[in-house]
Amino acid sequence: MRLLLEEPAPYRSAVPYLVTATAVSAAAVAGSMAVDPGSAWYRRLDKPAFQPPSWAFGVVWTPLYASIAWAGGHALQRATGRHRRALAAALGTNLVLNAAWNWLFFRCRSPEAGLVGTLMIDLSDVVLIRRTKDVDATAARALLPYTGWCAFATVLNAAIVRRNPFSAPSGRPSYGGGS
Repeated sequence: MRLLLEEPAPYRSAVPYLVTATAVSAAAVAGSMAVDPGSAWYRRLDKPAFQPPSWAFGVVWTPLYASIAWAGGHALQRATGRHRRALAAALGTNLVLNAAWNWLFFRCRSPEAGLVGTLMIDLSDVVLIRRTKDVDATAARALLPYTGWCAFATVLNAAIVRRNPFSAPSGRPSYGGGS
């Protein structure tokens, strides 16, 4: 109970920001290694009219990743004890899921697996925002554009799944139907 009542120490360290910036950068690099919007498989997918052009993803993700790094560092700097551990775990889980989506969708060539991945990210976003808000409401608000983009990605991914029931490289349904 004491942990909940004590004031956080007035940290002025750059370490939490460096740690989160490094973790976010690693997730971005790991995820980008799987992306291949120029592949024949991806080009053949029937995409909805609201699919942004390929160049837009870099334009959007750069500030989103920066906001995740800032919000994580800002909140971790203020968190103590179990709140700090829970926040670090939520952030780490979210970054792993974020990077994994690219591998599920592009490398596995599975919009269905990608959809499961985006749903997991959406759930993880809720946990991350809640954990962040427990220690810093400003940092939690900084995560809202990221959460909004992830929700948009889920809608986009679901539309691709719906429009491409036979998107597996084998030509068979990639959701497990058919033989």
